[in-house]
Amino acid sequence: MFLYLSKLLPLFFYPLGLACLCLLVALFMLWKRPRTAAGAIALALILLLSSSSGWVSRLLVQSLEWQNLPLAEIPTAEAIVVLGGATKSALPPRPFVDLNEAGDRVIYAAQLYRQKKAPIIILSGGRIDWKGGGPSEAADMATILTSIGIPKEAIVQEPDSLNTYQNAVNVKKLLKSRGIRRVLLVTSAIHMPRSLLIFKHQGIDVIPTPADFLISQGELQELSSTPKAALLNILPDANNLHLFTSALKEYVGILAYRLRGWL
Repeated sequence: MFLYLSKLLPLFFYPLGLACLCLLVALFMLWKRPRTAAGAIALALILLLSSSSGWVSRLLVQSLEWQNLPLAEIPTAEAIVVLGGATKSALPPRPFVDLNEAGDRVIYAAQLYRQKKAPIIILSGGRIDWKGGGPSEAADMATILTSIGIPKEAIVQEPDSLNTYQNAVNVKKLLKSRGIRRVLLVTSAIHMPRSLLIFKHQGIDVIPTPADFLISQGELQELSSTPKAALLNILPDANNLHLFTSALKEYVGILAYRLRGWL
C-alpha cells in the first residue's frame, strides 16, 4: 500500500502535479468565484516559475549531492552494493538493456571492482509489475556488467526490493548470510543522503561512493558568470523543473521514511 500511495505524491507535493491541481480549481471556480480562480492560477504560475528556475533547482540539488563528495582515496570493502533505478529493460523495440541517466552507478561499480575495492558486486532492485514489466533491475544491471567483462561469479543479485528501505533490509540479509560487514554503497549522488541514512539505520557499515552528479562546480559558477547568464537562469526551463522535482522527491522521501521509523 505504501508503494502505491508514494506514487500519488507528485499530485500533491511536486510542482507540476500541484500546479495542475491549482489550474483545475481555477477551471471550476472561473465563473462562480473569479477571485479564487485568479488566486489558483497565480499560485500555479508561481510554483512553475520558481521550480523551473536554474537558481532554485541547481542549489536545491547541490544541497543533497554535495553532502557526500567523492573520497580522495576510496577504501577497500567486502562488497560493492549498487541500488536499482539505472536501467531500462530490453523490451521491444529496444534491442538490449539500456542505461538511463542514473546508469553511471553501474559503470562506476564496475570501475570499483576492477580497482579491486571489493571482490563482489551486490545488485539490489526489483521491478514494479505495473511499470512496464520485464526482468528485475538487478538482472538488468547484471546483464550490463557481464557485457563489459565483469565475471558472473562476482555478481550477486537481490531482485525483490521495490524501494530504498527494502534495498537496505534485503541487502542486510545477504550480507549477514555471507558474513560481510563493510560495503561500498553506490547510487546517484542526489539519492545518497537518504540511502545512507536508511542503510546506517539497519546497522550496516557503509561507505558512500556516489555517482551521477547532476550539479558540478562549473554549473554553479555558470549561474552568475555574467549578467546575461544570471538573467537567463531565472527563466523557466523543463530540465530545471526536473532537477527541482528530483531533489524535492528526496526531501519528501526522507520525511516520509522518518515518519515511518525507517531512518
